[in-house]
Amino acid sequence: MSVPDAPIASPSAAVSGAGAVVVPAQQASARVHEPRRADCPWCGSARLRNRLRTGDLRRHRPGRFTVDACRDCGHTFQNPRLTAEGLAFHRRVLRGAPRDAATDAVLALRDAPRRRRATARTMLRFGEPESWLDVGTGHARFPDTAREFFPYTAFDGTDLTPRAERARALGRIEEAHIGPLTSPRLRARVAGRYDVVSMLYHLEHTTDPRAELHAALDALRPGGHLLIETLDPRSAFAALFGRWWLSYDQPRRLHLLPPRNLRAELERLGCEIVTTRSGAPFGSGSRHRAVHVPYDLAGATALALSQALPAPDAPWRAIPPTPFQRHARTVLLRAGAPVVAAAALTDLALAPLLRHTPFANAYRIIARKPIG
Repeated sequence: MSVPDAPIASPSAAVSGAGAVVVPAQQASARVHEPRRADCPWCGSARLRNRLRTGDLRRHRPGRFTVDACRDCGHTFQNPRLTAEGLAFHRRVLRGAPRDAATDAVLALRDAPRRRRATARTMLRFGEPESWLDVGTGHARFPDTAREFFPYTAFDGTDLTPRAERARALGRIEEAHIGPLTSPRLRARVAGRYDVVSMLYHLEHTTDPRAELHAALDALRPGGHLLIETLDPRSAFAALFGRWWLSYDQPRRLHLLPPRNLRAELERLGCEIVTTRSGAPFGSGSRHRAVHVPYDLAGATALALSQALPAPDAPWRAIPPTPFQRHARTVLLRAGAPVVAAAALTDLALAPLLRHTPFANAYRIIARKPIG
């Protein structure tokens, strides 16, 4: 069911010489949304159901966003999807834009050093690769950690932003590729060069996950391994918390793929799924490993707290909050910090149990590219 969006400020906001964001008059949201899809982008089924409608709960940017799910294959996706202009606006760091330190800190748990080491260790049983490409590497923290286990491996990285170049300058990767992996230029440059390609919490941000998988396999040598970690839309926390589930993170995450869809696509391309079965939460027939990030309770608490307080100041607001409102928000956020901390401790305490249940919020798949 299509849901009309409220008019929002144009994402093409300019920054003045003084550093303030100047937002033009409001205009129709059609500028930042593509037409709504009537079918599933993964399997083509027209049997869709709405999962949630929400605003930008984390960064408080303008707009309303809808997430639908396919009743047949379970693929979950933003619908209608943001245009390239809309995505750029919501992913851009804007001076003066509000940020909630508690929510950002909770989200950072996914990139904790301990978690990066656990992911890197899963590849030890395949021997030391000669070359490794980390897709969506950002600041290349994962290659920097993985080098502890693979000191003789050459690590490269791709990213949509210049962060990869800065990571190369810091010595975390040897080559930095700027741009989408699916671009013909980059695809030709990396074709057949790598023994391992990793895609860690990357597919959910891409406009076409299937094309991204094909490009990743093209970058592998025959017999090479594709390492994927991504969010699981079947998590019981998604149904329990709805729009307060931090992993939805609208509007920046476009697709959430159920494990069976990802496995079926890789097998269709001739890959062998080699992930160990231990830890899989949905029965011995699963060929993925549950990877639970302990942040669901803390994330929902931080988002709910932020929304319950007076709205933060933002450059696109026509009427800024009063000094009293700004002070009240700051004081109440600090007062609520112990509640978020208590929720985070509960997440950590429950994590060893939850990763073996339907509450696990992510999964890992390792696939071997066919030889010949």
